[in-house]
Formats: sequence, C-alpha cells, structure tokens
Amino acid sequence: MSDIKSVLLVGVGGQGTILASKILSAGLLKAGYDVKMSEVHGMAQRGGSVTTQVRYGKEVFSPIIGTGQADIIVSFEAMEALRWIENLKVGGKVVVNDYKIPSAPILSGKFDYPVNVIDELKRRANTTVVAASKLAEEIGNIKTMNIILLGTLIKSMNLTEIEWESIVKENVKEKFIDINLKALKLGMELGQ
Repeated sequence: MSDIKSVLLVGVGGQGTILASKILSAGLLKAGYDVKMSEVHGMAQRGGSVTTQVRYGKEVFSPIIGTGQADIIVSFEAMEALRWIENLKVGGKVVVNDYKIPSAPILSGKFDYPVNVIDELKRRANTTVVAASKLAEEIGNIKTMNIILLGTLIKSMNLTEIEWESIVKENVKEKFIDINLKALKLGMELGQ
C-alpha cells in the first residue's frame, strides 16, 4: 500500500484555492514530505473552475490525481465538489463549503443550479459541510474562507503536528496575518 496521500482542492476563481494549496504544500515540505502540486486556472479570473492537486508522501513522482484516487476533496463552492466527486477514492472524504456561486451558464439561464447538492455529496461520500463563507464574514473578512477550509482539511487529514501558524505567517500579507490565524484555528476546530 502506498504512503502517498492525494488532496484535490476545487473552487471558483477568486476564492483563494491556490493560496490554500500553496500553504498546504509549504507546510508539508517543511515537515519533510516529498510534495508535488499542480494547478489549473481555466477561466478562473472570470469566475470559472479552479483546481489544485497536492500529493505528498515519502516519494511522489507526479502531482496528478486520477479518477478515484483522491483521499480528500476540499471544495470551496458546493457544485464544484459534485463536479469532481468521481476523483474521490472509495472511503475518501469531502470537505465542502456550503456556498453557491452560479456559473456563467447558470446566470445566463441556460442551466439551473443543481438542487440538493449537499445531500447528494453526503449520499456519495463521507462529507463534512462547513459554512466557511459565513464564518469568514463573522470573523471580519470573507476572503479568509480559504484558510478556514484549509484548517478543516489539516484536522481531517491528521496533519496537526505541523507548525501551521508559521507557514501561514510566511504566506499571507502582514496586515492579514492575525485574521488568517484566527481563520486557521476556527477551521481546525471544525475538522474531524
């Protein structure tokens, strides 16, 4: 059995998916893991899908996560989790932000936003639902939802032995350090 773990982070442009992946990768590297990361921006700046793949372990040769190989999917937007669910391995986990961002085809009326997305995710996988956007607003900055979700991921993957506070401090602007540390702590409290 492989010691490699595969984390798929998915969202919509502007949600901080890539920053969360970079912080995750930096922490894993500092802890001594071999880490490979891949990111796909797509139409990210126009509200399109963003995915990052992080694989870590003793020796990792590729950042690519194939169908049915992700140990965990962290979704910054609800529908994106459902879009990528086929990549989750049997017994894998989903951490999903209970937040909707309608895509351009939905906004134009071509398609409807799927109903019961969270229920469908729960039916198909071990799913932790996090109201990260609401919690981020409550602590004072909606843009910290990515760090809340990162904290939930860290706890869910049992990576709490890594010194995450210093990694966050190294990767966010100085004026946002305190609120991001608050978001990280909050997210870790929500993880299971």
